[in-house]
Amino acid sequence: MYKLSKGLALLLMLATFTSSCVSKKKFVDLEASKSALEMKYEQLSAENEECEDDKETLETQLENMKAQMQMSEAQYQSNLNAKDEKLRIVTEELEYNKKTNTNLLDRLSDLSVVNKAGAESIKKSLESLNQQSRYIQDLSKDAQRKDSLNLALVMNLKRSLADVNDSDIQIDVKKGVVFISISDKLLFRSGSATVNSEAKNVLAKVAKVVNDHSNFDIIVEGHTDNKKVIEGATFRDNWDLSVQRATSVVRILQNDYDVNPARMTAGGRSEYLPKADNSTADGRATNRRTEIIVTPRLDEFFSLMANSADGE
Repeated sequence: MYKLSKGLALLLMLATFTSSCVSKKKFVDLEASKSALEMKYEQLSAENEECEDDKETLETQLENMKAQMQMSEAQYQSNLNAKDEKLRIVTEELEYNKKTNTNLLDRLSDLSVVNKAGAESIKKSLESLNQQSRYIQDLSKDAQRKDSLNLALVMNLKRSLADVNDSDIQIDVKKGVVFISISDKLLFRSGSATVNSEAKNVLAKVAKVVNDHSNFDIIVEGHTDNKKVIEGATFRDNWDLSVQRATSVVRILQNDYDVNPARMTAGGRSEYLPKADNSTADGRATNRRTEIIVTPRLDEFFSLMANSADGE
C-alpha cells in the first residue's frame, strides 16, 4: 500500500511536472502571438490613420475642384452670354447698315446723280477750289513777307532814332502799316510851318531808312489840336496849317535827302483825327504832330490781285 502510494505520488508529480512544462511553452507562444498581433494592430492603426489623412486631403481637393468647376462654369456662362449679346448687337447693326446702304443705292439710282455731266461739274468746282486755295496761299505768303519787311523797317527806324526822346517820336505798326509820329515841338516853332534845323537830323535818319526800303510808299500827314488859328496869322485855319507842315516835311525829304517824290503824298488832317483829349494841355500837345506813314505799295498789291485773277 505504501509502495503503491509512493509510486502514485511519483506518477502524479511526473504528470504535474509534464503538465507544467506544456503550459509554460504555450504561454510563451501565446505571448509571442500576442506581441505580433499587437504590432500588427499598431501597424494597421498607423496605416488607417494615414488613410484617414489621405481621405481628408482628397475630400478637400475634391471640394476645391468642385468649387473651381462651378466658378469656371459661371465664368464660361457669363462669357457666353456676353458674346451672345455682342453677336446680337453686331447682327442688328449689320441689318441696319444693309437697309441704309440699300436705301442709298436706291436713291442714287432714282436720282441718277452720278453721270458724266455731273462729274465734269464736280471736277471744275474742285479745280476752282484748288485755284482759290493757291491764291489764298499766295496772299498769305505775301502777307508774311510784308510783315517781315515791316518788322525790318521798324527795327531799322528804332535803331536809327534811338537817341531821340521817346516823348517826341513814336513808332507803331497798325494793320500792316508803319506809323512814325513826330511831335510838333520837335519839328516846328509854334504857329510855323518851317522845319527846325535841329529836326532835320531826325528826318535825315528817317529818309535813310525809307530809301533802303524802296518798295514802300510814304504818306506825310499834318495834325493839329482844336485851338483856332490866331486872327491875322499866316495860316487861314488848322487845315491850312496841317497841310503846309506836311508839305514842308515832304520837300525836305525830297530836296535834302533824295527820297523819290513819286513815292510820297502830303496831306493835312487838321484837328479831326486826335490821339488824345483836346480838353487838356497834355492832350493838345499829343495831337499836335506830324505822322510819316510807311505803307506797302498799292500798285504791287493790285498787280498781285490781277495776276491771281488771270490764273483763275
